[in-house]
Amino acid sequence: MGLAKELRNRREVKAREVSVPAWGDDSGAFKLYSRAITCYDLDQLQKKHPNFLSNTTIGAMVDLICMKAEDEGGNKLFSSAEDRMDLMGEETNVISEIANQMFAEIESVEALEGN
Repeated sequence: MGLAKELRNRREVKAREVSVPAWGDDSGAFKLYSRAITCYDLDQLQKKHPNFLSNTTIGAMVDLICMKAEDEGGNKLFSSAEDRMDLMGEETNVISEIANQMFAEIESVEALEGN
């Protein structure tokens, strides 16, 4: 086994909770989960959206959400072209907030300390 594969196998990637109040109900905000965005993920997004990192479009954000959104059990939430089209009909502020939460890798000191 190569070193890169061995290191990847050692790494435990936990899913982060993404809260979507706009999709919630009386019990609270809808929650989806997302694992860290990898180099592979960025490569796939940049193939379809060449300026993804410098000029992120709503379409690119929707593709990111389709790629990374999971339920609590780790199952993909969006998998079909129809899901993508449905998300493209969502309000831009909802899509951008979900994508921003998915990109938020660094927690504040307060969050880490539990304040």
